[in-house]
Amino acid sequence: MPDDFEGKGWDMNARKFVAATSREALHLVRIELGADAVILANRKVEEGVEIMALAGTDFSSLTQAQAAGTRSAPSAAAQKSPAAETVPEAAPEVVPEAAPETLSEQQGILSELKSMRSMMQEQIACQSWSDMQNRDPQRTRMLRSLLNSGFSAVLSRQLIDRMPAEGDFSWVRQVLAKNLRVATQQEDVVVRGGVVALTGPTGVGKTTTTAKLAARAVVRYGADKVALLTTDSYRIGAHEQLRIYGKILGVAVHAVRDTEDLQLTLSALKHKHLVLIDTMGVGQRDSRVAAQTEMLNVAGVQRLLLLNAASSGETLNDVVRAYRGTGVIGCIPTKLDEAVSLGAVLDVAVRHGLALHYITNGQRVPEDLHEVNLEYLLHRAFKEAEAKPAPFDLPELEFPALMAGVGAAPGMRGEDMRGAYAL
Repeated sequence: MPDDFEGKGWDMNARKFVAATSREALHLVRIELGADAVILANRKVEEGVEIMALAGTDFSSLTQAQAAGTRSAPSAAAQKSPAAETVPEAAPEVVPEAAPETLSEQQGILSELKSMRSMMQEQIACQSWSDMQNRDPQRTRMLRSLLNSGFSAVLSRQLIDRMPAEGDFSWVRQVLAKNLRVATQQEDVVVRGGVVALTGPTGVGKTTTTAKLAARAVVRYGADKVALLTTDSYRIGAHEQLRIYGKILGVAVHAVRDTEDLQLTLSALKHKHLVLIDTMGVGQRDSRVAAQTEMLNVAGVQRLLLLNAASSGETLNDVVRAYRGTGVIGCIPTKLDEAVSLGAVLDVAVRHGLALHYITNGQRVPEDLHEVNLEYLLHRAFKEAEAKPAPFDLPELEFPALMAGVGAAPGMRGEDMRGAYAL
């Protein structure tokens, strides 16, 4: 044992580990002394690297005993020598600066320890999920269906963790249905009326959905009680497409260019029961999205966010982050006829607390606009996953590795934290 460790009470407990590299030596420390081991010193030797380490429990006992007669317990790195203890209290204590190479080596060891800790935690979690596959095949089947249906790993983990022993698909559907909010009759934009803008990225079906909602309102309240607006002056033919729908429905169509124009037009249409605004179609990362949102906020316009059910969960989550705000009253999943599974869009609706107002599944006006039926949506969500395997399905053997890397929902931030799914 090195001289600088003698006489400090460590000679009975400290362990020496020698290996060819720091990583190998640290690995030996973790195996022998556990994750809470304390590194006391390290140095290069002929065989490679030598590390002196102490088990975490032994180190705690030593520091507690030493703290009994002092105001604060000195750390292993700051232990005074017997000579230093005889220096008068008024005399300044001179602490030699560590050499740059020593500091660098210590930082490297700290980084290695953190890396090893993370690796061991992931391995333990992976083993735990592997054990679950063997002892509880029912949960494994449920997990496979959730993941391959497009639900996120975080939501899937929460459902599996909370599922009772006798739980089955009916329990999962019941919990999801409880967390999916459907707009009430009083919240229905056609019934409630007012000014509502349909927003979302390009190609999501805003113009067609605007016409479908307008058709419903015309049937119920008459064409003279409905008006259509468009802010889309970027796409060629965008105004013309909405004008054709308006002509078929007998509804006036107005084009607005900016905030002032929008406010003046809305003031002239305040006698209408429902004014629907078809907004410009741009990608969710386009800078014009913020300008459009600001224009609608200034005019006091509420918004329905259209979500393409055929998009991936990550894309949908990105869309919501870009478009959501205090003016968003809910969403309309579109293109259900193009989506293989509905798990992703339902997951995003739960995650962000978006009320479902309608769903669309085609281009026909107004036939392909439907009221929300949760039983149908959840049936569709799992239907494909329960069928034959698809090329992009996650193999069952890969579940442990995926789930081991999934943090608990409370670790999410911002809008992802909304109730941590509140299951």
